[in-house]
Amino acid sequence: MLIAVTLTFSLVACGSTDERSITGLVRDTPLDVGAVQVTDVTSTGVFAEHDERFEFVARPDSLLVVYFGYTNCPDLCPTTLAELRAATRRLGDDSSRVDLAMITVDPDRDTASVMNGFLSSFSERFHALRPVSTDELQTVEDAFLASSNVRVGTDGVVEVSHSANAYVVDESGRVVVEWPFGHGVEGMYDDLHILLTDRSVG
Repeated sequence: MLIAVTLTFSLVACGSTDERSITGLVRDTPLDVGAVQVTDVTSTGVFAEHDERFEFVARPDSLLVVYFGYTNCPDLCPTTLAELRAATRRLGDDSSRVDLAMITVDPDRDTASVMNGFLSSFSERFHALRPVSTDELQTVEDAFLASSNVRVGTDGVVEVSHSANAYVVDESGRVVVEWPFGHGVEGMYDDLHILLTDRSVG
């Protein structure tokens, strides 16, 4: 079950208390996605060197934002990723502690080169993830309780539907907050700032 989180982080500095609340969605029992693996085709950006398998675990003292989408998406994907780019930039130096991982739900059209070109316009700190089979995609979607469908009409037009949530994963492989489509730059920034600050003081 998803609930709007009521957990409040109290940040104390110079005798004053700054209380802010996570604005995204938090589950009673967080999703544990750290054991799931998917094919990594990243070839540009800071994560170009890898072993071709990716696990959904953030780097130490960092956060990983996971998104299911596709490069031909006309609205949901570019909007969400642009909002994440803006929110991350607002973090200043802490922006280096936020990584993006996008799993394509349309691997037939989303080749490695297409994905890398698309994601590089939103972040240097990205992982381009392209499942090599429907079973691999299904396994990842099941872990995040996500879904997608690709249908080719009789006219040859490809129609894609997919879950629109973005998932923030910590270094233990737990989803600590989920953002539905439209959560916005301010909400993303606030949540990232709180979570990163909590890791710094913890």
